[in-house]
Amino acid sequence: MKRKVNAFDHVKDILTALPNGGVLLTSRGMGRVNTMTIGWGTIGIEWGLPVFVAYVREGRFTRELLDKSGVFTVNIPVGEPDRRVLAAAGTKSGRDGDKIAELGLTLEEPEVVSCPGIKEFPLTLECRVVCRQKQDITALAELPRNRYYPQDVPSTNPSSNRDAHVAYYGEIVSAYVIE
Repeated sequence: MKRKVNAFDHVKDILTALPNGGVLLTSRGMGRVNTMTIGWGTIGIEWGLPVFVAYVREGRFTRELLDKSGVFTVNIPVGEPDRRVLAAAGTKSGRDGDKIAELGLTLEEPEVVSCPGIKEFPLTLECRVVCRQKQDITALAELPRNRYYPQDVPSTNPSSNRDAHVAYYGEIVSAYVIE
């Protein structure tokens, strides 16, 4: 069962969860569903649309799925998050196996997009990509460039820092809490 909500009534919940363990970004494509932990994102208005902007490194499997499908869900914990899930979803690649099954997560059928929500992270934003933009590392100030892009870990590693992030602006087309 889903209870419809206004995403903007939950901005504080979303922006608090991001730096405190993260939220799950779920994508579907090539016959697979994958989820990954993200700690960078924002919610707001762009082009008169309600959007969630997710930042995904170029080398990630999630980026491949997002580029193919053009949709994603953001799955936010309600209450204390399962840190085991957040840690594993943020360090294992979906290329190597089915993280959803390994973590015992329950997929919830979407309302508008083709990508499911995750019952264990019940506050769900369904998003349709309206813009994607590769970040220009050279345009960053020295502090964030040196901290987040020191260029010492290859892109194939889950902790990579050589490749840039791609900003995915997803129009929020549905928001609900899975009950």
